[in-house]
Parts: sequence; structure tokens; C-alpha cells
Amino acid sequence: MSTITLADRIDGLLPQTQCTKCGYDGCRPYAAAIAAGEADINRCPPGGEDGVRALAALLDRPAPALDLSRGHPGPLMLAVVDEAHCIGCTLCIDACPVDAIVGAPKRMHTVLDDVCTGCDLCVAPCPVDCIAMVPAGRAWTADDARHARARHDGRARRLREGAGADADADRRGDAAAEEVPPHEAEARKRAAIENALARARARRSRPGP
Repeated sequence: MSTITLADRIDGLLPQTQCTKCGYDGCRPYAAAIAAGEADINRCPPGGEDGVRALAALLDRPAPALDLSRGHPGPLMLAVVDEAHCIGCTLCIDACPVDAIVGAPKRMHTVLDDVCTGCDLCVAPCPVDCIAMVPAGRAWTADDARHARARHDGRARRLREGAGADADADRRGDAAAEEVPPHEAEARKRAAIENALARARARRSRPGP
């Protein structure tokens, strides 16, 4: 029978937006740090003051003021891709912690509105600045948090399994597994992005009909 740990109980009070504004790589690592006494309970902007008070009550300690250096609480936001300018580089897909962005290389990407947590982690990697954060027009709910946690855990599991499969292929010397040094793989990706940018610039410079 599983035992619910203090970190589990803390994690259950966090919003699961997985925004990393707390300084940790997601809500669960932050919960573990709080449980271990390594982080204060006021570092979650999406949770706001209510979140701080809930954590304080759980841990039976005074509630400190929200650490605004981590960001300011506000309404739920939603990422929106400008389809006309998207170059299909997939960097936003790689950055999304809950698989809320779908698309394929060199094809337009789109955001699943009911899955996006408003974390804005997809905005900075976009090389053509075609992602904007807009008000979602609704509040974040406990059901949203549960679904976001499940998607985040599923993504992490998939990435671990993918990394394990790659390592197994390397150990077997699988001829089908192409061994590419990390710096070369990164160079290839950057070259693909530069090509996509060039195509986007050319498309924008064409005269209208």
C-alpha cells in the first residue's frame, strides 16, 4: 500500500502549472524542496497568497508574504501561436511542460487551449516571436491542476523512456541508431531553424496579391 508523503501533500496544494518560476523544474521538485526544508513556501506566483496560506496551514507555520521577485499573480493566461508567422521549428513543443502544443517540423503549430497552463515557457524559445500570452478568460481549477500533473508526469516518463531506449541502442551498437555528437545535433537543429527563418523572411517580403 502506498504511503502519502509530506511532499505528496505539498504537491497536492500547488497549482501544477509547471512554470518553474519557483526556481525548480516543476511543481513536484519544489514540493520536495519544501518538504526537505530547502525552500520557502512563498515562491509560487500562480498559487498566489491563497497558495501560501494553504501551505502554511498544512505545515503549521506563519504565512510569509508572497515573494514577488518570482513573478506577480494574475489571471490565467493562454499561449496563442500566430499561424501566419510560425516556421515549424518545434522549439515551443520541446519547451512545453505539459504537451499542450501540437505540430510537426516545418509545419504550423497550435496550442490546445484546454491543456495550456499559461506557464509562458514556450515564448522565449520562439525564434520569430510568434507566440503571445493572452487572457484565458477563465480561472484555473483543481481539475485543471490534476490533468496538468498527469500530462507533466506522462511527458517526463516518455522522455525518460526515450532516453533509455537511445542508451540501449548505443550499447547494442545498433546499426539503425545513428550516433550523432551532441554539438553536431545542435548544429543541425540550428541550421534547420536558420533555413526556416530564411523561408519566413522571404515569405514576408513577397508583395501582396
